Amino acid sequence: MRGVLVAGVGMIPFRRPSQSLAYDVMGETAARAALADAGVAYALMQQAYVGYVYGDSTCGQAALYGLGTSGIPIVNVNNNCATGSSALWLARQAVATGAADCVLVVGFEQMTRGALGMAFPDRGSPLARGDAARSRLQDDEGVPFAVAYFGGAGAEYARRHGTSPETFAAIAVKARRHAAHNPNAVFRQPVTVEEVLASPPMYGPLTRLQCCPPTCGAAAAVLCSADFARRHGLDTTVTIRAQALVTDTSGTFDETDMMRLVGYDMTRTAADRVYTEAGVDPTDVPVVELHDCFTANELISYEALGLTPEGTAEKFIADADNTYGGRVVVNPSGGLLAKGHPLGATGLAQCAELTWQLRGTAGARQVEGAKLALAHNVGLGGACVVTLLERTA
Repeated sequence: MRGVLVAGVGMIPFRRPSQSLAYDVMGETAARAALADAGVAYALMQQAYVGYVYGDSTCGQAALYGLGTSGIPIVNVNNNCATGSSALWLARQAVATGAADCVLVVGFEQMTRGALGMAFPDRGSPLARGDAARSRLQDDEGVPFAVAYFGGAGAEYARRHGTSPETFAAIAVKARRHAAHNPNAVFRQPVTVEEVLASPPMYGPLTRLQCCPPTCGAAAAVLCSADFARRHGLDTTVTIRAQALVTDTSGTFDETDMMRLVGYDMTRTAADRVYTEAGVDPTDVPVVELHDCFTANELISYEALGLTPEGTAEKFIADADNTYGGRVVVNPSGGLLAKGHPLGATGLAQCAELTWQLRGTAGARQVEGAKLALAHNVGLGGACVVTLLERTA
């Protein structure tokens, strides 16, 4: 397996659905930004992987044909909210195994207003097994399915550990504070704990301001081998040190545990594999972009990723160990809660933010001295990708 470099990244500002560009325009624009950042032409791309959730087949071709009809393999990827990072995982494998020397990865989403729903209600849901387990654990009739899953997980954590509503709300406050310095984020205005708690209740500990908004946007990356980078004079600053993609196990559907249903075990397994492969400890990582689709998921992911021991997330937050000046800066971009969550783009937006952090070009968001960075992207149904990036130059 060869080393894989992140030679270039790009993204466009995320927007509300009412302000969205067309998906193909967003995808092409982000791809052009990544190619320009890498300083390489589309004609040199040997493969492309394009991720999106809500779209017809071959939307990836529609987005990339604006760059040229070069005949390269274009693979369309859909793994729910983990789509962007799943496309990144495929691209990394292609380069690492020698199947390709330089690969383009793009993720985009053109979403509609309102809560997530199933695109094909005339057939069985891929979440049927999880839905059955959830229905035996809690009464959430009439609640949007994603809110029910993650709100239920947050409620379970709070029951176990006595976590206060203010602790969950503090995560949303942090997200907005970080996003204030991110020109690509949707929600940059600050909020207080009181405002978060006063927003309409959703389910469990969640209020509206603790739920990520439907968002439109795109992000992209160029991956290549070290030999290709040297031949073409590309940036060799950032490499993918380790990566793991994990799907559900039988324990996910434990009928006593809502946290497992939203991917706690997948996250723990993927993170452990990455730490083992890289030979690092989670305490070695100073900056993390994790999947904060809801404040509840950020809180439980602190522990699943090993950033703090089990049962200590409330203290971790109260001590400000999840922000600048603390042990690790979590979601310097503002995360899904404030930057936004265009499903297919999220994993690649995380890659872009962490690449800028490792290059030292993140501006006011910069985590000083960052040499390792971790990305965590999870989707119900299910898939989880954890990626460790490293500054090597």
